[in-house]
This record gives sequence, C-alpha cells and structure tokens, in this order.
Amino acid sequence: MHTTMPESHVRQAATAHDVARHAGVSQSAVSRAFTPGASISPAMRERVLAAAAALGYRPNLIARSLITRRTGMVGVAVGSLANHLYPGMLEALANRLQAEGYRILLFTAPRDGNADPEMEQILRYQVDAIVLAATTLSSHLADECSAAGVPVVLFNRTSSRAAAASVTGSNHDGAYALARLIAEAGHRRPAFIAGPPNASTNRDRQEGFLAGCAAHGLPAPIIVPGGFSEAGAIAAITELLARPEPPDAVFCASDHMAITVLDTVRHCFGLRVPEDISIVGFDDAPPAAWPSYALTTYRQPIQPMVEATVTLILERLASPEAPARQVVIPGELVIRRSCRLPPGVEPEG
Repeated sequence: MHTTMPESHVRQAATAHDVARHAGVSQSAVSRAFTPGASISPAMRERVLAAAAALGYRPNLIARSLITRRTGMVGVAVGSLANHLYPGMLEALANRLQAEGYRILLFTAPRDGNADPEMEQILRYQVDAIVLAATTLSSHLADECSAAGVPVVLFNRTSSRAAAASVTGSNHDGAYALARLIAEAGHRRPAFIAGPPNASTNRDRQEGFLAGCAAHGLPAPIIVPGGFSEAGAIAAITELLARPEPPDAVFCASDHMAITVLDTVRHCFGLRVPEDISIVGFDDAPPAAWPSYALTTYRQPIQPMVEATVTLILERLASPEAPARQVVIPGELVIRRSCRLPPGVEPEG
C-alpha cells in the first residue's frame, strides 16, 4: 500500500534568502560567504555559516554555475593509472586545486589506440579548465579545447604549438645525466627502451640520452620500442637480451617500464642487477625507492610541477588572451643500487 507523507511533514530545502534573513545579512553576503576568495569579513562569514548550519542550507552549485558560467571543475586527462607516477600527481593536483575552490573531474585515456575520440567528451562537462597529462592524446584535442574558450595546460608534455601552456620536468637534461652516469660506471653497450615515438616526453628523453652517450664516448644506444607499457617493456627487454651482444646498461624512458624490466631480467632471465646488467629509469615514481627495486632514476619534481600547473590554470582563467607560458621544472639524479656506479659514488640510503 502506497502512502503519501502529509505536505506539512515535507521539509522544504532552505534557500540563500532564508539564510540571509536568519543571519540578518544581505543575500550577496551569503553568496560571498560560500565563494572562495570573495571579500567578506571573518565575523560575517561565521555568522552566515552558522545560519546555514542551523537551516541545513547547502549552496546549489549547478544553479550558481548558470549565473557565473563557471562550474568549479577542472578536467584532468591521464593515461593508465597503472603508471605509478599518476596517483601521487592526481592527489597533489586535487589538493592544490581544492585550496583554490576547484574540484577535479578525472578522465582516463585507453591504453591502446587513439584516445582523442573518447577524450572529446571532456568538453561536454563544461569544465572551467583542462589538464592534459596523457601522452596518447594528440595536440588536436588541446586545440579544440582552446578554440572552445577552455584553458588548457599540458602536464609532463609539450606541444609545438605556441598557444599551448605546459609544465614539464627537465626531460632532456635528466636523460643526459643518466647517460653520463652509465658511461662513467664503465658501461659500453647502452640501450634505450622508448615510449611512444609521438610523445614529447619520450622524444626529449631519447634526444637527451643520445646526446649524453655521444658526449661521453659511448656508442649510439640500441633503441627498441616499449610504449610506456608493461607488455611493451617485457617485449623490449626480451628482444634486447636475445641479441648476440646484449646491452650491459638499459635506460627505460619511464620508471613504469624500468620496474617491469627489473622484474623480468631477474625472474625470467636469472640475471643479477647491477652485476650482469644495469637498469635505470625516469620519474622517481614511489616504487623506485622500494628496497626490492632500488632504482636509479631521474626525479620528476611532482609538487613543484603541480604548483606551476595550478598557477598557469589561474593565469589562463584570469587572462584568457595572455600568452601561454611553457614552464620547465629542474629535477635531480637519484642514485640507487640498480646501476653500477663510478668510483667514489655512493647510492642513496
């Protein structure tokens, strides 16, 4: 049997007008109390919040977005979350944006194929800005977002288009430093397991490694594709070790691949690291520091990169016509036990 609650028992949702009347303030004061960064005294804000709590009032963000044309949401597109770099980056970015009054809306790109068609749905959510961190996304999507008036910041990647704002680590210099370390440790047969060839991150790291090898007397490294994936890394190291003269040092274009390679050479091929082969990576993802890996790598300074990303987003929102900036944040070489070391150099820890 269906019963209808008497109308007198149905509590109507409190409105901003109700809060203003209860607190004895204007309706605009209520709006400012719930708007991060708005001009309102602490005493006034406390008065409004107390009235809102007493009435059970919650601001209607959808209604506010129709008035302000802002949703308070920032779309973030990343690659596979299996990459250990992304979870920490997302947490830092979410916390930093939350401090500015924004929330993130997460989109993940598929591991295989063109991610653009699926990522184009980002624009349907009317986000205020977009952070593109997935290497599988083409710059075409960034162009579409910019044309729609949505600020875009590329994270850990760049574009040849001058209109694209970006934040990256020092990919070229980091790879150059790893090549120098390998050369000074006495290696003579370097190899590079690459990411996707169209990814700016991979391109810069490959160019830096090639330049470092040439400058420090090493032959040009063997280059095999790994695609920034576990399966690609396994196939790459298997191909390298099947050669008549396998490499004695392997630089993987990401820690995600390097960790897979470390497990593969030890457990599938029975090799000792670093006695039989040295493995180095790039990013300093959290597992790189685990004792079971102790991966020598080049650290991506995630927190400074996040700070720079949020700064660029706020700049673009405040001044959409301002020239886009490309920010490079220096990283640092992290020496652990997965690579043979030059005389006198000690590993971290």
